[in-house]
Formats: sequence, C-alpha cells, structure tokens
Amino acid sequence: MPRSISQSNRWISSAFNGKAMFHIPPGRSIKERHFLMLKRSIILGAAALMGSSIVFARNGALMSPAHRAAIVLDTHIDTPALLHVAGWSIMDRHSLSVDGTQVDLPRMQDGGLDGGFFVVFTEQGPRTPAGFAMARDAALIRALEIRDMVARHNKDFELATRADDAETIVKSGKRVVFMSMENGYPIGRDLSLMRTFRALGVTMMGPVHVGNNDLADSSNPDNGPEWYGLSPLGRQWVAEANRLGILIDASHASPEALDDILALSTAPVILSHSSLKSLADNPRNIDDARLRALAAKGGVIQINAVSSHLGVPNSRGRAPARALLGQPVANIAELQAQRAAVLKIERENPAPRANLDLLVAQIRYAVALVGIDHVGLSGDFDGGGGIDGFDEANDYPKVTQRLLAVGFTAEDLRKFWGGNVLRVLREAQARAEPSAVAGPQ
Repeated sequence: MPRSISQSNRWISSAFNGKAMFHIPPGRSIKERHFLMLKRSIILGAAALMGSSIVFARNGALMSPAHRAAIVLDTHIDTPALLHVAGWSIMDRHSLSVDGTQVDLPRMQDGGLDGGFFVVFTEQGPRTPAGFAMARDAALIRALEIRDMVARHNKDFELATRADDAETIVKSGKRVVFMSMENGYPIGRDLSLMRTFRALGVTMMGPVHVGNNDLADSSNPDNGPEWYGLSPLGRQWVAEANRLGILIDASHASPEALDDILALSTAPVILSHSSLKSLADNPRNIDDARLRALAAKGGVIQINAVSSHLGVPNSRGRAPARALLGQPVANIAELQAQRAAVLKIERENPAPRANLDLLVAQIRYAVALVGIDHVGLSGDFDGGGGIDGFDEANDYPKVTQRLLAVGFTAEDLRKFWGGNVLRVLREAQARAEPSAVAGPQ
C-alpha cells in the first residue's frame, strides 16, 4: 500500500486511468469480472481513506484522524541516556536493528509522537556522602544535556515546565520536552536539591528505582524491605514535591511505599511506566486494589510496554544481552557494536516477546477497572521497553488503530494519549505554592 498522501494520490490516479476503471467490459468471464470488481473496491476504499484524512506513517501504520487530533505524549522516554554519545543525534533517523535506539525526531514525526517526559535517570549506588555527590552531579549533567539538546534544536523541540505548555508547543509544530527524574538517589538526604531540579525544569519525580534508598523501599529491593514503605525522609519528600508542584511518580516504589504516597500526597499520583499484576505477576506491577486507590486519588497508570511486565518472562539465555545494554558507550560505533552483540545473543537464544494483543489486553482491563480517565501508555523506549508491533517511536499509530478496532473513541484516545497525564500534572501544579512553579530562569 502507498505510505504517503502524494504516493496515494499517484497510485489512485494511475489506477483510475480516467473513468475506465469503473467500467467492466461485457463478455468477461465471471472470474475476470470478480477480479475487476475487487480491484475497484480496493481503489474506492483507498479514496475513502484519503477523504477521511487517514495517512500512512513511514512504517505503513495507519495514522488516523483520532491519533493526529490527540496530543500524544509518552511519560517515560529514556533517550537522554544517548545524548552524550558522540556521533548520535536525536535529529537523525536511526534504526533499532542497527544501533538499538528507539526514539529520534524523524521517528517521532512518523509516529505522531508529540513528545513526553525525558528522563533524568540515575542508577542506585552507595548511600554515602561520596555516592550522593556523584549521583547529584550525574543528574545535573543529564538535566543540562536535555536542556542543551532543546536549545540547539529549538526549531523542533521546546522545554515544557507547566502542563498548559504542551498544547501551545504542539500547535507551534515543535516536540514537547518535559523532564522527569527517575530515582531520588541524587537528592541524597538534602531535600533542597528538589527545588534545584525543579528550577532546571523537572516536573515529575520518582523516589526510588531498583534497590532501596534513603527515601523509600523499591519494588525490586536488594535485601527485602528496609522502611516498609517510605522512610521518614521520604514522607518529607512527598510534602516537598507537593509544595513544588512536582508530579509524584510511584513506578518502581514498593506497594507499601505507594500506599504511603497515596495517603500523604495532596495531589494525584502517576505510575509513569507500570503494568497490572492481575494479568502479569511481576514485582513492578500494581494490584487491582491499589490501582483503584490510585484512581480514587485522581491518578493515572501508564501501561508499560515491556515483555516481562506483560506476562512474558525474561529468558535466562538472554541475560548477557541485558547486561550488555547496561554498559556505557562513548560513540556511535561502540553503540552499533553493542547492538550487533545483543542481536547475536538473541539469535542464539530465541525467546518469545510480548505483543500488541497482550498490551491491548492490559489497557482494556485497566480501563474496565478504573475508567479511561486513569489510563495511558509508555513505551519505556531506550530504557528496556519495546514489544512485537510497538518497538520504535514510529509505532504509536499501531496502538491507536488497535484501540479504535476494539471500540475506543477519539475522545477516549485524547485522554489516553496525553489528556490524562496533563490533567494530573496540572492538578499537582495547581496545589503548589505559586512561587514554586515559576519554572527555569
């Protein structure tokens, strides 16, 4: 099938050949007449698609009017981890098969991805003064790398610090760059650093990642629970996040830490990349009772497109590949070599992956349980995410098409893709001290 408006027009015009296409000459066999009628119906169908403004993304996915009308945001984009890689640019078209990356501007454009939350991630390390200082500095550098990317490519990207910025930025034709912090480790024991990161543009924060820290227990602790939820400092962290208008992200927090956050926070809470325990028993997933509590608080769950979170366990034979992906690289040649090594391991250790059927099942279950106002999606791209059918930034229209096919409406998708997260961010910022959300200077 043609993949652009211009290609479609040329194809339809050529196929019509004036009005001859609609004339089925007499004397043709039944088989020939059936073929000509089928051909005519295909071309009329293509013309109907054109009339309804459906276009084709570069990967062949239908980009429906419902997809293009929504503000499409992903709440967990790990691509900032690539910004320091020499020779890699977010402005260039890359390929998952060549360098293992999933998000860049051309693929965002192809997939109608308007932007999202670009992650300042810090891996958990030693809880010592030296460890906290290293984590703080690494997080500051990452935040500045994101801001530098936006500044250098300001015709295509713009930093958003308030929920209402998103619509303005999208209307200008640019991509929306919110910043989020995954893991409170860089905060250490100094909550004043939260204001520093808020001033740099961070609008969403999660207290913990893999391994407990001084704020909270992790859903994946090293040695079991330490605080049995939030620590005393973590409780102060929640209050400070509320004061600063920072949206709290409880993905990676233990179930008990989520309970504490929901009890203490004066604003709605988000799970920026988590899935459902009732359909996939993974420590990172949330049970039905807690999902109802999250929704009752006004919050949102962004279903996570990671195979192990959708019920397809990691293959032991592929553990070396996962370890490779965690290794730092300095330039694009090293990145490509790393990808080649990963693909070799995967070929030698074939294993199933989750697919769109499992992803859509999670979305439908969550919507049935708590309603469309409390559900969205994250690809967790460039951070371990990706499933069959939804593996790169140009694949978002495929999800829309599947959801439309099972009965979701354009209004549902407006909420699902961006409306819900903007609502909860707006509510968090509305509850803040006015001077605290002035944004970066």
